Amino acid sequence: MDNAKRLKIACCAVFAAAAPAVLAQAFPAKPVRLIAASSPGSGVDIVARIVAQKLGEQLNQQVVVDNRAGAGGNLGAELAAKAPPDGYTLFMGTPAHAINTGLYRKLNYDLVRDFAPVSQVTSGQYVVVVHPSLPAKSIKELIALARAKPGALNYGSAGSGNATHLAGELFASATNTKLVHVPYKGSGPALVDLVGGQVQLMFSNLTAALPQIKTSRIRALAVTGQTRAAAAPELPTLIEAGVPGYVVTSWYGVLAPAATPRDLIARLNSDLARTMSAPDIRDRLAGEGAEPSTGTPEQFAAFIRAEITQWTKVIKNAGIVAE
Repeated sequence: MDNAKRLKIACCAVFAAAAPAVLAQAFPAKPVRLIAASSPGSGVDIVARIVAQKLGEQLNQQVVVDNRAGAGGNLGAELAAKAPPDGYTLFMGTPAHAINTGLYRKLNYDLVRDFAPVSQVTSGQYVVVVHPSLPAKSIKELIALARAKPGALNYGSAGSGNATHLAGELFASATNTKLVHVPYKGSGPALVDLVGGQVQLMFSNLTAALPQIKTSRIRALAVTGQTRAAAAPELPTLIEAGVPGYVVTSWYGVLAPAATPRDLIARLNSDLARTMSAPDIRDRLAGEGAEPSTGTPEQFAAFIRAEITQWTKVIKNAGIVAE
């Protein structure tokens, strides 16, 4: 091989090695799409728009929220998974997508295989609330009551397979109790019936339940997070209340198609960290019961795998199937 050919090959190798870095430096040259697998006005949509606006400021480029509701969040996830891996299509993942992995027998995407986690962006809490007529003023009393009357207590949820449903199944399993699930079409109707006494307890979004808690229309017993909630610091966690290892959080996180270059993932992760640390972001998220929560792509990937493992086990043990 002559020197000219060697030089050409060497130059090609250098350019190939430098290509990802050049791509990350040039990014973004056009608007970025953030797919939210929900309808406008939903919690997912609201958080996606808050993140999109702030991320756009970091990128100096518009980030457009693309609402793709349908099939329990699977329609938007499938669309994002099959998008070009160039950083211009991102996806807002939620607990529903970890749940769906174990809930549906067949999906046209794989949450682990087909996505590259970029960063978790928020974390929220659920709260265990009961109707005031229920003679239980603590989690220990609730457990004792449920054990004394197996199958006598019912709890409302936002729908079968929803996180508020599975939180109840996990609680029953962790406490060796039997609760009757009553599904509703959304958390709003379930909360209304809890206030009215048609159901006796619920694992509700904390923000949605707070107004009713403050007026004593329902009684709060504990929150479901790893730590106490800033919005209700007087409430113990379920772990503190005597249910070891019980942690259920409401979260949102940004993912990209699996083959997205690592340099772009690192760039987006850094931009999201700055986005979520913006001074006004905490106040804007508080209305949705969320707090900023970021980390490395590797941490988010491990978190997603843990969520899938936990919910798949709960779904299998409870015999839940997708409707």
